Amino acid sequence: MALDPNQYAWMSAREIAAGVKSKKFSAEDVAKAALARAHALDPKLRAFVTIQDELALAQARAVDAKIAAGQDAGVLAGVPVAIKDNLCVKGTRTTASSKILENYIPPYTATVVEKIVAAGGVVLGKANLDEFAMGSSTENSALMTTRNPWDPTRVPGGSSGGSAVAVAAGIAPLSLGSDTGGSIRQPAALTNLTGFKPTYGRVSRYGLLAFASSLDQIGPFARNAADAALLTAVISGLDPHDATSADVPVPAELFDVKTPASLQGLRLGLPKEYFAPGMEPEVEAAVHAAIETYRGLGAELVEVSLPHSEHGIAAYYLVATAEASSNLARYDGVHYGHRTKEETGLVEMYARSRAEGFGKEVKRRIMLGTFALSSGYYDAYYLKAQKVRTLIKQDFDTVFAKCDAILCPATPTPAFKIGEKSDDPLAMYLSDIFTITANLATIPALALPCGFTKSNLPIGMQLMGKPFDEAGLLRLAAAFQAKTDFHSRHAPVG
Repeated sequence: MALDPNQYAWMSAREIAAGVKSKKFSAEDVAKAALARAHALDPKLRAFVTIQDELALAQARAVDAKIAAGQDAGVLAGVPVAIKDNLCVKGTRTTASSKILENYIPPYTATVVEKIVAAGGVVLGKANLDEFAMGSSTENSALMTTRNPWDPTRVPGGSSGGSAVAVAAGIAPLSLGSDTGGSIRQPAALTNLTGFKPTYGRVSRYGLLAFASSLDQIGPFARNAADAALLTAVISGLDPHDATSADVPVPAELFDVKTPASLQGLRLGLPKEYFAPGMEPEVEAAVHAAIETYRGLGAELVEVSLPHSEHGIAAYYLVATAEASSNLARYDGVHYGHRTKEETGLVEMYARSRAEGFGKEVKRRIMLGTFALSSGYYDAYYLKAQKVRTLIKQDFDTVFAKCDAILCPATPTPAFKIGEKSDDPLAMYLSDIFTITANLATIPALALPCGFTKSNLPIGMQLMGKPFDEAGLLRLAAAFQAKTDFHSRHAPVG
């Protein structure tokens, strides 16, 4: 049967896959409904750099053909997935929302995207982001400004803003983002989603346009923990193309995460450094209410300390910018990407191509990173930041010897107005104050809905867990969502 786009909009990934497999509707029906909704909403919200009609329909028909032939169509049979536009898809424009890659067509596909298609997923389109994933609002995109479906005058967060909006607006039930310092969790908190950053190494980064290689991780957006777990399971695992991917078994529970009836015996740490003054009162109240929900489920709540977290922002913006300086050196106007049209010598051609192709935030971070790595400053800045990073990781190790997981806010404020912080980089950087340390420590972390402001803006909280305990974190999230309905409320977009 044909699916009405609005009927389809709020179905979960698991409901769609079950409906396709039982032939209640076809994968092509789902793809057409998703594409119709994408084309109807995107002029207002600007979630997508590219909507891939032909590719999506071809992949959906391939799923239907498998089902007609009695073959296994995969756990994501017919489920539309939006892909952040810093993940390569062969033959499809991949821009990182930068002018320097505005017309780049990669010759290969990222491992995570290949795994989604192999599992029956349908690639709906490429989602907008802050240029090269550098930002917290998706205002740094060189191509467009993405808007929050809860209030189009406000940002959706960043850098994975387009991926978040695709799910929050009911266009796709799942999307992929990347998280270098909070770029999945922060937009998830601002758009009422479950956004998950797995342990560094759990998911292959092959095919991800690198920002900061020791921090970048790929993860899912979903409207509930069960769907986030399913996509995490699909994209996880060892990849010979990525030397940093870990040879650690993927927990079977991720394919069907269990919701515990009680959390008796489980200890949740509340880091005192993350409940300091500066949070907006409504955010603080919502997170404290979530703490009481967990207490009601039987969890023991204990105050813990992560004393070196206060240095997290400084350490992050030295490590990340240094790695960005190195990674982005390859964009020189020679092999691929933008090249200046000015007639110049070789060195000037490099300089002009990069000056024309990179936006101001990317240039700012390249300059900061180059300075931190330069002779005479390496030990004072980059090396010292790496030592602080080690201390931050040791803090987490100490806490996880006493606790099963950590609970804290995801962001200090709800979504802010477009343009409100764009001229103040330091204020923008502080949007990620609660999320950055998980990347420095390489641990798994997720954001999930825990309330709303009086003006109906979403509020998110964060859970951080032990390395490779993705199943435990998602089980905790599922337990909270079984007791609350925040995650089931939809943005007012039809």
